[in-house]
Amino acid sequence: MPAKFDIGIVGLGYVGLTLATVLAEAGNTVIGVEKRSDLVDLTNEGTPHFTETGLPNALSGVVRHKKLVAAEAFDDTFTCDTYIITVGTPLSADGVARVDMIETAARDIAANMRDGALVILRSTVKVGTTRDIVSPILAASGKQFDIAMCPERTLEGKALQELRELPQIVGADDQAVADRAAAVFRKLTNSIVLVSSIETAEILKLVSNTFRDVQFAFANEVARLCDAFGVSAHEVISSGKLGYNRTNIPMPGLVGGPCLEKDPHILMESARSRGISLEITSAGRLVNERQPQETVSFISSEIERRGWTGPLKINLLGMAFKGQPETSDLRGSMSIRVLDALKKAHPDAQIGIYDPVTPEDVLAGEFPDENTYSRFGDAVSGASVVVLGNNHPSLGTISPRTIKEFMAPDGFVFDYWNHFSHLPSSELGDSYFAVGNSGSVPANG
Repeated sequence: MPAKFDIGIVGLGYVGLTLATVLAEAGNTVIGVEKRSDLVDLTNEGTPHFTETGLPNALSGVVRHKKLVAAEAFDDTFTCDTYIITVGTPLSADGVARVDMIETAARDIAANMRDGALVILRSTVKVGTTRDIVSPILAASGKQFDIAMCPERTLEGKALQELRELPQIVGADDQAVADRAAAVFRKLTNSIVLVSSIETAEILKLVSNTFRDVQFAFANEVARLCDAFGVSAHEVISSGKLGYNRTNIPMPGLVGGPCLEKDPHILMESARSRGISLEITSAGRLVNERQPQETVSFISSEIERRGWTGPLKINLLGMAFKGQPETSDLRGSMSIRVLDALKKAHPDAQIGIYDPVTPEDVLAGEFPDENTYSRFGDAVSGASVVVLGNNHPSLGTISPRTIKEFMAPDGFVFDYWNHFSHLPSSELGDSYFAVGNSGSVPANG
């Protein structure tokens, strides 16, 4: 008889590994299927392959107690009551969400499952994927199954906490299947939201992230306006919020990551399939995606204005897609786009990178052409330009005036996250610029 697991997780990336760990902590027997052998080995050693608060202890515990094991592929030695698909859905070169990994996962499950299995799609997908792609592949096996869509919504850096606190969305075509899928997540939280259809659940996830993307795009639009008029976007936004909660605009900054750079495109692709163009969503993406090039244009103009003649040393600090909650995740990081723009604008410059969380050896492997640093002090020492690329709190602990003392003469700081815009001008000096506080008309403006 093959071994029987309560739950099989297909894909042990960020979403899959955190979910597998928490489900195992809740008492389930879990097997994670992951084609990358190095990740399988790490998981079976109880070692996460990314940075996530609380995960090292949690993962080592469930592995030690044999509640979670990992394998490279399905085979006839095991089967599962419930399968959860958590594989990635990156955008292809033409901006369309790939479904090949979803299709492969569905085929593997179809071959392994027994009659009556529950299959849950948790990956972020184009609307209709569950019904039109996953379900037919499962049905072709001739076996009976139930299917539901339960989208992932956790925040990197708080995943283990949010898996137990956030309402879990459950979309299915009938109540019995919805109840069955809800029972899986009810072991984690009592907050279950049943929606009326699979497509409702698919759209809900896309809309949630696209809303955030549009909000951030408006903040970046405000920053462009303030730059044009020589005022501080930080002051405009923060002052406008005081005692007036109807104007809760976020601060400007780089907008990317594995969700926000992708999900609006998937939503637009879904809409196009029904002949609809999402103008606001499209405009939001345009603003956020062109920001690296616009801001690097300013950096280049400031270098030229200062008449820099010696060797140019530009260091970019904060390479992960965000710094708070902290993560080492480089997927979709807009700092990488900033890096690319800097290299194109200044091909002869010496460019270095640093991240407070991502280890230096990982950075060196991902960016072999750049200098890498393991300490903040080394990353600013002797630099002509210091660019702060994410919002990790450690990047905002030393004032620009102090940073300037370690930089090359006439060097300057450009800050994508306004770490220091709350400080008085006496602490900022004349060599600090931030998004929405650079005092120049933006490119294409």
